[in-house]
Amino acid sequence: MAKSDVENGKVCAILAYLLIGLIWFLADEKMKKNSFVKYHVKQGLVLLIVWVGGDIVLSIIPVIGWTILPLFGLAMFVLMVIGIINAANGKEKELPIIGQFGKKFTF
Repeated sequence: MAKSDVENGKVCAILAYLLIGLIWFLADEKMKKNSFVKYHVKQGLVLLIVWVGGDIVLSIIPVIGWTILPLFGLAMFVLMVIGIINAANGKEKELPIIGQFGKKFTF
């Protein structure tokens, strides 16, 4: 990872965890070529898929799912904050538990 990639892509990498960075990544050719941004977009995309999928599954399960849903949302929020902190510090560090699945994306 080049230091210039980190400096040039830090804002986009941070925003990747807020979905705005994903849109920016798709629209900007320079960001698509930035390995640092690409890494955090993949991590943010995994987080988004798990968060939305988990919310859907837990919403369908009566009583137990509804009880767990707020805790799940809090856990996903914490993972988002961890990802933002990693991006802000210029680190390519996987999110706990779910981050390993980011490697499966090829773009």
